Amino acid sequence: MDQKLATHTLFSNISIDFWLSRQYNHVNSNMRDQTRSLLEELSNISFKKDKENVVESRASHIIESAIRLITYIRENFDPETAYKLEKRFHNSIKQMDSKKFSKGIARIKENKDVKDNVLKIKDGEYQDE
Repeated sequence: MDQKLATHTLFSNISIDFWLSRQYNHVNSNMRDQTRSLLEELSNISFKKDKENVVESRASHIIESAIRLITYIRENFDPETAYKLEKRFHNSIKQMDSKKFSKGIARIKENKDVKDNVLKIKDGEYQDE
C-alpha cells in the first residue's frame, strides 16, 4: 500500500509539475509573443521614420558643413581664387559631380606651383631640386 501511495504521489507530483510547466510555458509563450510583437512594432516604427524629418536633418548637417567650408575658403584664399572655388563648389553640387570641384583644386595647386616657380626665376633663386 505504501508503494501504491508513493507511486500515486510520484505521478501526482509529475502531473502537477507537468501542468505547472505547461502553464508556465503558455504564459512564457504569450509573454514572448507580446514581447516579439512589441519589438516588431518598435522596429517597424524605426523604418517608418518621417521622410521629411530625415531629409531635413541630413540637409541641415550638409548645409552647415558647406557654410563652414565656404567660410574656410574665404579666409584662406585670395578673393579671386575663393570666388572660383565657391563657383566650382556650387556647380559641383548643381551638376552632382564632385570631380568638378576636385579639378578646380588641382588647377589651383598647379597654378600655385607655376606662380612659385615664376617668382623664383624672376628673383634669380630658382634651383633645380
